[in-house]
Parts: sequence; C-alpha cells; structure tokens
Amino acid sequence: MSIENVKSLIEPDMRAVDAVIRQRLHSDVALVRQVAEYIIGGGGKRLRPSLVLLSAGVFGYAGTHHHDLAAVVEFIHTATLLHDDVVDESHLRRGNATANAVFGNAASVLVGDFIYTRAFQIMVGVNEMRVMEVLADATNIVAEGEVLQLMNCHDPEVDEERYLRVIRYKTAKLFEASSRLGAIVAKTSRQDEDAMAEYGMRLGTAFQLIDDVLDYSGDQTETGKNVGDDLAEGKPTLPLIYVMAHGNTDQAAVVRRAIEEGGVGELEAVVCAIREIGALDYTRSKAKAEAKAACAAIAHLPGSTYKDSLIELADFAVTRSH
Repeated sequence: MSIENVKSLIEPDMRAVDAVIRQRLHSDVALVRQVAEYIIGGGGKRLRPSLVLLSAGVFGYAGTHHHDLAAVVEFIHTATLLHDDVVDESHLRRGNATANAVFGNAASVLVGDFIYTRAFQIMVGVNEMRVMEVLADATNIVAEGEVLQLMNCHDPEVDEERYLRVIRYKTAKLFEASSRLGAIVAKTSRQDEDAMAEYGMRLGTAFQLIDDVLDYSGDQTETGKNVGDDLAEGKPTLPLIYVMAHGNTDQAAVVRRAIEEGGVGELEAVVCAIREIGALDYTRSKAKAEAKAACAAIAHLPGSTYKDSLIELADFAVTRSH
C-alpha cells in the first residue's frame, strides 16, 4: 500500500463527504459562506474524515451515515483551526493566509462557532445516541486541551508528561473519536470499537509529534508554516523539553529563555541545540512507538484493504515531510 492507494480506496466515499460538506456549509449570511468556504477549501490532509471512512470499511459498513460523520469531524477540526489561529495570532496556514488574516479575528471566531454548531446539527440527524455521546465528549476534551496548551505557553517547567497530555487532549482525541465513529455506525462489538479508538488516539499522538519535528526541520514550501512558529508562540514542544532535560547548561538556558520570551531571536541557537543532542531523533522515536502501538491495537482485526490502509496511514504519519 501507499498513501495514494489509501486515497484511491476511499475516493468515492470522500466525494460523497465533500458533497455533504458543500451542502451543509450553506448559509444565507454571505460572510459565513465566504469564511467557511475559504478555510474548507484551503487544503489539508482530511485525515480525520478518512479515519471515519476507513474504520467503517474495516467492519463492512454499507450505509451512508459514515459520510455525514466524516463531514462532522472535518467541521469540528475546521472550527478549532479558525479559533486556534486567532488565539495564536497566526497569519499562515498550509502556505496560505489564515482566515483571521483575511477576514479579521471577529469573523473567524464567529464563523468557527457556526461550523461547530452546524456539525452538531448533522450529528443529530444520524439519530444515534452513542455517536452524540462520543462527539460531545471529544469536543469538550479538545477544548480542555486548548486551554492546557494556553496555560503551558511560556512555561519552561512543562515536562514530557504534561506535554503529552496536551497532545492527547488537543489533537489525538478527535483522531480517536473519528476512528471510533466508523466502528459505531458499523454496529461492531465494543471490544473492536475500543481497538479502533486506541488506534486513532495513538495515530493522532504520532501525527502531532512529527508536527513538532517539522516545526524545526521542515521545508516551509511543504509544511505551509514558518520554521520556529511554535517557538515564537512560546510553546514548549517535545524537542525543546528534551533539550532542557538532557542538554548542557548553556543549551538548556537558551531554550528556557526562548520559551519564556517567545519570538525567534535565538532560533538559530535553539535549532543548533536541538540538533546537537538529537532531540528530533528522540521525538521521532516516540512518534514511531505510538504508530507501532496504533497498528498493534488493530492487529487482531480480519485482513482487508481497509485494514492495510490504516497501517499505511500509521507509516505515513511518521515518515511524512509535510
């Protein structure tokens, strides 16, 4: 399998998801349509909706509710991006100007609210209490993760455990929910549902850890963001935490100072310290361990092209350059 084969496998389903997205983004309010279409049309890997589709496929689901739920998780993710970019004062995402840079902070926040609530309207239409329970819990935990990340900003005392908690809440929880939803609509056993959820949580963690690596090593033309963006916001991500824990006195001090003050004035010295002590290799190794655990969680499931695709996604998460 390759990532292109994964996309090919779910392409018909993804077209159906895109149709749901276009239909349900409609609003009589022109600015809502403009901002929503701008952010949805801005690209992205569509990993979360892909997980819904692949999970449903693993268990042989033949209905259409997985299309609606794939749109729901993409809407929830999109809403969090709109709000994130305002909080982080970001101006670049996926190589394009952020919605807040184009339309202003107020419009981004309010349209983010519209997309959140539209997601719940679609969800109610599925008429499955378990679905509503999973998504209500997931969105609540994602919000907690956003607050935890805010509390961690400019705090050099954040350790690996505290940082991984942010990842589990802020990023991995929606991956987990997406994988679980496909199993729910397929009416599989709770054991298999939990296995899919474990897969999603581990995959989401691996994905975010590689984002941390790319923040200090990626090509801006591929990642769509500037090297050191997280540092500029004072975010103590795992490569920085590793330097503070394992670097020499000077290396730890320069990183602590950069986190406390934000900005990228010492970016070169920080990147040098990260590379000298192997912080990126360490972070990659943690991501690979999570990806391996993701695959182990679904190892007992019957073989299929959908299962093969899930395994390929885990590999892609840790080998990608964007």
